[in-house]
Amino acid sequence: MATTVVLGAPPVAAQQPVILKVAITQQIDSLNPFLAVFQSSTEVGRLMYDYLTAYAADDQAVTEGLARSWESSADKLTWTFTVPEGKKWSDGQPITAHDVAFTYNLMLTDEAARTANGSFVTNFASVTAPDDRTVVIRTKTPQVTMLALDVPIVPRHVWEHVGSVKDHANDRMPVVGSGPFVLTEHVAGQHIKLKANKTYWRGAPKVDELHFVYFQNSDAAVQALGKGEVDLVNRMAPAQFDSLAGKDGVTRNKAQGRRFTELLINPGAQTRTGEPIGDGHPALRDVRVRRAVAQAIDLDALVQRVNLGYAEKGAGLVPPVFTQWHWKPDEAQQRRFDPAAANAALDAAGYPRRADGTRFPLRLIGRAGRAYDEQASEYLKRSMGDIGIPLDVRLVSDNQLNEATTAATYDLAFSGWATNVDPDFVLSLHTCAQRPGADGKGGTTDAYFCDETYDRLYARQLSEFDQGERVRIVHQMQARFHDQVPAVVLAYDNALEAYRSDRFARFTTQPAQGGVIMAQNGVWGYYGAEPLQRAAPAPGSRWPAFAIGAAVLVALVVTALVLARRRRATAGERE
Repeated sequence: MATTVVLGAPPVAAQQPVILKVAITQQIDSLNPFLAVFQSSTEVGRLMYDYLTAYAADDQAVTEGLARSWESSADKLTWTFTVPEGKKWSDGQPITAHDVAFTYNLMLTDEAARTANGSFVTNFASVTAPDDRTVVIRTKTPQVTMLALDVPIVPRHVWEHVGSVKDHANDRMPVVGSGPFVLTEHVAGQHIKLKANKTYWRGAPKVDELHFVYFQNSDAAVQALGKGEVDLVNRMAPAQFDSLAGKDGVTRNKAQGRRFTELLINPGAQTRTGEPIGDGHPALRDVRVRRAVAQAIDLDALVQRVNLGYAEKGAGLVPPVFTQWHWKPDEAQQRRFDPAAANAALDAAGYPRRADGTRFPLRLIGRAGRAYDEQASEYLKRSMGDIGIPLDVRLVSDNQLNEATTAATYDLAFSGWATNVDPDFVLSLHTCAQRPGADGKGGTTDAYFCDETYDRLYARQLSEFDQGERVRIVHQMQARFHDQVPAVVLAYDNALEAYRSDRFARFTTQPAQGGVIMAQNGVWGYYGAEPLQRAAPAPGSRWPAFAIGAAVLVALVVTALVLARRRRATAGERE
């Protein structure tokens, strides 16, 4: 008589979560979307909070964000946006027009809430939500950037209980958001952890978790990529990028970036009310001195020696990736490298060389651990020495650099910005209104530039709906900035990235052709990351990770038991 054996269904092995680990070298200045300015912080913020509209991955054209549709009145003073049903916050609450109106009105009524993105709402007259689906924004004058409002929309049911925006860390985990990932953990200087928002309105991401791992410098980040400790790295130094050529399991990506690197020249920093701030060298208040400093820098040589050719020589505030907005100086506007002319200009400005051959010293501050700052500072020391200006170089942490430039306690400083699809934001950084308040706080000025001519041009471009005419005005603004030299745009850096292609099949770039993976005008790089396969069964498991009907009992003869044992052996070999 055959023996009957009763077997339960084999246990389903728990799959390990698919985690995308991304190296970052910049610290986080704030997780509060109203205060965050660092690129690292805004990158995380984009993953947490959607904007009213978004930029498509393929071509960066305006596409659906929280709003699905929109229309403007004939006079361009009233804009109506429709927020469809079905989109939810990560805690399950519905996203409505009231969340949008709340966010913008908070910025209109609270100065601290305007810290990071205040320029977008300065021209707003009112924002209302007559019902759950409709947002109505009325502007004081026509505003061409109404489909480029790069403002994170926050949940009203959470933020209406926040007492002080300027003191709110936004670190109660998990942080309620609308984006493809939910912030679950932040350990300053170590890591940031997010989990996939499974109810995200575009659909859940293909990875389960996204971790940003902090490294002191890009050398350490690249080494971690090589060891497989992280999956994605960007903003590499050229030599680091070259070192990964042909490395097994690693794919590189070189793209035209949307960033520029600049040298700030303190023009005599002031608050919005005209009170002096900081301790910049008084000689730099003279535009002739600033022009001489700029003329003594060989930008072509800097690109070749420091960027190793992985950049384009700087000029205006908009990188060449945004072709129509990018400004190139004509023959009359060119600032040619000419140390002799720079020396003569300094003599004429009343700063002759002393007996030791120097005129006056300047301080240069940059970021420690960033290869560009370390190498370019040595180059600038030689360049400034040629015109009698000795440099005292100090390389510090991200936060210390931010504190110094915010307080204007610098003469020269390395800085840089990522430019949006619409140039308005980067242009706004140089208006008089973006300087700090009387207490020295609350501004998002880049270089403490305040110029009536520039401000008039800025107001004109904001209301100009004729594309060709707006392009012309934007070019004029960049020419004015270039002429007054509150900063020298040194280079438009290529985006140098690499990822573990033995773990991830592809990443969505923006734009599709020749685009970037990280530091996008959106979240597509992380959201579209495609792992090669799901993680292997948990260590110690002897069963393959496929489902067998739960609680099913199967009566098998002895021969069936033998077959089952063979399957177990095969499963073990696969671990």
